[in-house]
Amino acid sequence: MEKRYLLGNEAIAHACLESSVDFVTGYPGTPSSEVIDTLRSHGPTDFYLEWSVNEKVAFENALAAAWCGQRALCTMKHVGLNVASDPLMTSAYTGITGGFVVMSADDPFAHSSQNEQDSRCYARFARLPCLDPHGVQEAHDMIRDAFSLSEELGLPVLFRPTTRICHSKSDVVLGEVGSEHRKGEFVRDPAKYVVIPAHTRVLHRKLNEKQPVIVKTLAQRGYNDAEIRGKTAVIAGGISASYVQEVIPPDVSWARVGAYPVDEEWLRNFVRQHNKVLVIEELHPIIEEAVREIAGKTVIHGKKDGFTPWEGELNPASVAEIFVKAGYLASSPFRKPGTADMTLPSRPPILCAGCMHRATFYAIKKVFRDAVYPSDIGCYTLGLQLGVVDTTICMGASITVASGINHSGDERDVVCTIGDSTFLHTGICGLLNAAYNGADMTVVILDNRVTAMTGHQPNPMSGKRARGEPSVPISLEAICRACGVQFVETADPYDLTDLIEVLRRAKDQKGVRVIIAKQPCVISARRAGVKRKPLAVDAELCTGCSACIRFGCPAIEFDKEKSSIGPLCSGCGVCASICPAGAIGPEGRP
Repeated sequence: MEKRYLLGNEAIAHACLESSVDFVTGYPGTPSSEVIDTLRSHGPTDFYLEWSVNEKVAFENALAAAWCGQRALCTMKHVGLNVASDPLMTSAYTGITGGFVVMSADDPFAHSSQNEQDSRCYARFARLPCLDPHGVQEAHDMIRDAFSLSEELGLPVLFRPTTRICHSKSDVVLGEVGSEHRKGEFVRDPAKYVVIPAHTRVLHRKLNEKQPVIVKTLAQRGYNDAEIRGKTAVIAGGISASYVQEVIPPDVSWARVGAYPVDEEWLRNFVRQHNKVLVIEELHPIIEEAVREIAGKTVIHGKKDGFTPWEGELNPASVAEIFVKAGYLASSPFRKPGTADMTLPSRPPILCAGCMHRATFYAIKKVFRDAVYPSDIGCYTLGLQLGVVDTTICMGASITVASGINHSGDERDVVCTIGDSTFLHTGICGLLNAAYNGADMTVVILDNRVTAMTGHQPNPMSGKRARGEPSVPISLEAICRACGVQFVETADPYDLTDLIEVLRRAKDQKGVRVIIAKQPCVISARRAGVKRKPLAVDAELCTGCSACIRFGCPAIEFDKEKSSIGPLCSGCGVCASICPAGAIGPEGRP
């Protein structure tokens, strides 16, 4: 045993090593990405590891390994579970022989997500066990145990940490890294693995018959515990249980739920010993609904009567306010929001200095002035600030939304943007569909050769795999032409004149047109040793027209009616192309 100060995701990764994980897949997505990033840096390559092209692919690979008797881990964020939900639902029917843990990291408050969905709902829907840790140490312990739990039940286990678990740091007691790995072997069993209707009906009945066993097994493992201290009580789950422990009065009973489904007998016995029970959990009222079903005459407070919020994150201060509202505390021990001595300025996210996306958006706006601009999930969603993003809904939807807008009868140009990783994730089918059905639209693929937004994980465009082994980069041009697109051209966003010319040619064409804006991510390029000479403004030539400021690069500043370029400059040179006075150049030379 040793104790180390670790990020939650690092502790989770180490627990997988302790469990002798054999097979690891995933798709990058904050707040889950660091688990595979950490496992990738583990020395010996004694287990298989890959960044998959999407969550469905990742899930099915890991499921197959679990069918072959290996211990498999599949990681994603909560919206990724939507993509993997098809095999998730059926995997509950087929079951597994090795241990299979599906980590779906939720993001209350949508720190880096398009919604706040609750992965526990999927576990209930699929009738699978779900583990919901309340702290970093428990996250480590739970996922270490989840593999053996999965093997004992013969089912996948859903593991649901949240952003505050994944991205918090804590002292964690670690065990030894396991060294016994299994070689997979698939044993044919068509009645189990071939889910035709006749087999499905039998498998569904068996899954239902397993539910009491799941409940009993989870109860025996002690993930749910309680303490009777009075006639009022609090029940909390996940990270909320930690917040409750910080503010709960000594005369209020508490129960902590860390695993689902909850044992109804245990829950009923706890609830009915109290006059009033307050349920505190983030997002969906999973615990509250179970409590209300067995409450009897006990008064229940929670989301359904307005005592706790349906959205966003909780914290010790907000939990204290809930306690005050419910009559558990006379007043909150925390300072009310907005009463701080100093209010910090807001710092909205912004594209990096020298980011290829900014130049691409500038060119799109210049050529297609009155267009509709569907976009996608990635750094380039920040094109919203530049007025070139009108829609963003989910991975790969830019192309399909663009096609739908075009076919709806809107006569404006439709220009959608999508990153290379997102295109490979779920964009290809949309492009195929648009070309097949005769859409008239322009698709701009923003090819920066990496999955940048989630931490610069490699993808099939990067020329390397998860552990850094070389791979052959695929051809976006060939994929697009294979989908039936006739107009496919590649341009360098740093060569603004050429990119604008390519966009103009595309505008004059009919059908689906694809422009691949290709330039490595500026951060990846810097890490790879690419150095460009910074630019500067010749103050004598600068007219103060602010054209460079409107471009939006954070390296460009404006003071006393003149522009200047600060140390953030990456040397991309696009601002020099924009300046009408020719005042920008290397070391100030026009």
